[in-house]
Amino acid sequence: MVDVVPGVAALEAEMRAWRHDLHAHPETAFEEHRTSDVVAEKLASFGLEVHRGLGGTGVVGVLRNGDGPAVALRADMDALHIHEETNVPHRSRHPGRMHACGHDGHTTMLLGAARHLAGNPTFKGTLAFVFQPAEENEGGGRAMVEQGLFERFPVDAVYGLHNWPGLPVGHIALRPGPMMASFDIFELTLTGKGTHAAMPHLGSDAVVAASQIVGAFQTIPSRSVHPVDAAVVSVTQFHAGDTWNVIPQQVVMRGTTRTFRAEVQDLVERRMREIATAIAGAYGIEAHLRYERRYPATVNSAAETELARAAAARVVGAAAVDGDPTPSMGAEDFSFMLNERPGCYVWLGAGPADGGRNLHSPHYDFNDEILPIGASYWVRLVETVLPREAA
Repeated sequence: MVDVVPGVAALEAEMRAWRHDLHAHPETAFEEHRTSDVVAEKLASFGLEVHRGLGGTGVVGVLRNGDGPAVALRADMDALHIHEETNVPHRSRHPGRMHACGHDGHTTMLLGAARHLAGNPTFKGTLAFVFQPAEENEGGGRAMVEQGLFERFPVDAVYGLHNWPGLPVGHIALRPGPMMASFDIFELTLTGKGTHAAMPHLGSDAVVAASQIVGAFQTIPSRSVHPVDAAVVSVTQFHAGDTWNVIPQQVVMRGTTRTFRAEVQDLVERRMREIATAIAGAYGIEAHLRYERRYPATVNSAAETELARAAAARVVGAAAVDGDPTPSMGAEDFSFMLNERPGCYVWLGAGPADGGRNLHSPHYDFNDEILPIGASYWVRLVETVLPREAA
């Protein structure tokens, strides 16, 4: 049985209106100008200090109530380059842009918690409400950290949340250790000697070499990585040639890798270079691998995870808190914040994922039913983490 904070329940209709407005006006990475204006205006109206500019469009609201610890609560604000295919009244008004991951809901839940806590400051300490741009692919979390987030707003811990289709409404999942994987990308360029397709002996066939490399890359998780570790190497693009009767001179392959541990991340990159160079050399092909590390793994600290578990249990009940979910090979740039401060990242159940209700689908729409649940989690987390003000 979900126990929504009464003051949050009173905000439910208003939060739905906020969320629908944000959904109708999606803005992608580092372009969240209207969104940050809305967030800053609401935080100021709640009586918080408002700071802008970190990460370009980031917003931080600060709520102080006496001496005590300081914690940061983070929500992401950006949308995706997806053409929305829902028929909801609040569907995107910006063609080719869509809130297909629920960041409109994340922003709304944290705003709801900020409003309640500003009006009911029963804690002692400082709260930093961090509204982050550019979570999708572009590393807004890294930008905020590199531009001095935790120097300007010193905190003892940082907490994050993401809605999770497939996890039932009224459930929360979290675990100490890896919660989500690292996110790396690669581009392999193979340069051979092009020739007439009927005369392959006169050239060096980069397509054949590339085909061998695609298969060999799959041996990295199965034969180079320890069986108890996890790794994914996925080739997602293969570009070669323009016509039927020419063996092209060049092939370009792109893709992504995912791991949970830095040691495995290093191993995967090294083995990719070794395999590409060796196979290309055997075919008389030149290989150039560009490997870019985007996001580190999202790793929860043990003590903060226990505090988050206690707060979650107050909202959804202990039986509805999954303390050992299977980590996801998806990635999150909240990891940059967790690399700087201890903290915990949780999944908030969003209900069934069928019928296109999964993340990054053009048919996705955030489940408004969970708005008061998420905002209540934030409130209970603050009450759990920060000391209570004396009566």
